[in-house]
Amino acid sequence: MSIKSDNRHLYLQVIDRLKQDIEAGVYKEKEKLPSEFDLAKQLGVSRATLREALRILEEENIIIRRHGVGTFVNAKPLFTSGIEQLNSVTNMIMQAGMTPGTIFLSSETQGPTEDDIRRFSCTLDEEIAVVERVRTANGEPVVYCLDKLLGKHIPESISWEKESIFENLEEGTGRKITYAVAQIEPLGYHEKVSPILECDPETALLVLKQMHYNETDEPILYSVNYFRADKFSFHVLRKRIF
Repeated sequence: MSIKSDNRHLYLQVIDRLKQDIEAGVYKEKEKLPSEFDLAKQLGVSRATLREALRILEEENIIIRRHGVGTFVNAKPLFTSGIEQLNSVTNMIMQAGMTPGTIFLSSETQGPTEDDIRRFSCTLDEEIAVVERVRTANGEPVVYCLDKLLGKHIPESISWEKESIFENLEEGTGRKITYAVAQIEPLGYHEKVSPILECDPETALLVLKQMHYNETDEPILYSVNYFRADKFSFHVLRKRIF
């Protein structure tokens, strides 16, 4: 089982070998890997080399290391999307062949914060609707959603239990969201959100903050979505500029 030396650094060869073994099913999802001592011996490398490889695999969310317990193979994300695509959570779940659902938590109307005034270009006396929901896939909670909208943009007939806020706004007001400015951040355990999403303590979150605009560049919806990192992955297409 030991790796054969080539011109690359040994830890890179270890990474490739472990990825191949995971892909081939030698180590299955959520399965515990052998101890560092045994794995280093099997691969014919030092424990220092193995630790460097495991560190990088952990950064790539391929494995997860639990202190005092061991190293485990991470489950593959069920949902993947290009972050350059403005895709609703509903569509992402449906594209994975699963049934989307919504658990409504709360909604309230409040005065705008300084950040709200800046984001929406609104005045201090305007109202902001704040909506908390959990999105599910085949009944399993996968995304916690916090959405903010200007009160004047909310139709009287709106139903927060409906899966897509995009569709709610378009059908109720005729305002169609056409693009968004997004920011994505990794996050560890969150005291409020992680239990709601039924996350293990080691499960990371991906936080996607987005300001959505319509075709006339009017700010319509600000959302903060917490995705389970073991369920979702995002990628971006980058083109070289000449």
